Amino acid sequence: MATRDDRRRSREREYEEGLVVIQEMVNKLNTILQEGTQSFTSADYMRFYTTIYNLTTAHPIREYSPELYEKYKETFEEHINYKVLPSLRGKKDQDLLQELVTKWANYKIMTRWLFRFFHYLDRYFIPNRRLPSLQETSFIAFYNLVYGEINEQVRNTVISMINQERNGEVIDQDLVKSTVTIYVEMGIESMKYYERDLEASLLKESAAFYSEKASKWIQNESYEDYMYLVERCLKHEKEIVSSYLPATTQDKIIQAVEHELLQEKASELEGKKMIW
Repeated sequence: MATRDDRRRSREREYEEGLVVIQEMVNKLNTILQEGTQSFTSADYMRFYTTIYNLTTAHPIREYSPELYEKYKETFEEHINYKVLPSLRGKKDQDLLQELVTKWANYKIMTRWLFRFFHYLDRYFIPNRRLPSLQETSFIAFYNLVYGEINEQVRNTVISMINQERNGEVIDQDLVKSTVTIYVEMGIESMKYYERDLEASLLKESAAFYSEKASKWIQNESYEDYMYLVERCLKHEKEIVSSYLPATTQDKIIQAVEHELLQEKASELEGKKMIW
């Protein structure tokens, strides 16, 4: 008859063997992401899911939910440090945005698969411990490690491209939209990352952009021409929002533009209107 020590050692062996299976799963997932042609078979799915389920479900000796939750986090952190960040470092401007969009798309695929395999943690362990959900844990890691390093570059490039379009240049709108979407998606059901790390600077830079325009126009344009330019700018800003910015930004940008072009120049415009 097996003693408690025997059962404990058996359970520990099961855990060690399970870690080997999980590493196999991670290796196969990395291959899928790299080659983009394979997927997990039904047999793979059942084997990997069952391995994790057996280690995290209630057990008379012990269950390994805390360890596997940490393993889940570590898997994403290692992927970011060894796969994502090295491919982003050294890139600038639109090349950086393009690579970021590609890596984020792969990262979401990774998140979906690992969510399926580790799903049992989301049912009991995570709610009981009041921990971030599996999806939140994945996206938090991406935000902290990736955007903690490159957010300033990404934000400045996005704003620069928007200003280029304001000046009449043709830009890659799809690239801007895809980059902006990452900020939104990382927050899951919250706009906190977008509002804090992109929108706030975008509104500030938009105000500065139109403040400079207003100073030039008020000196060189008639009242009628100035108001025509204001109308054209407001229309363009609405088009920007509909093309690649969240709808929640529209009112904020319009207010910023109107403030710089109209309210800040109200007295000077009144003088021009009297002459006109």
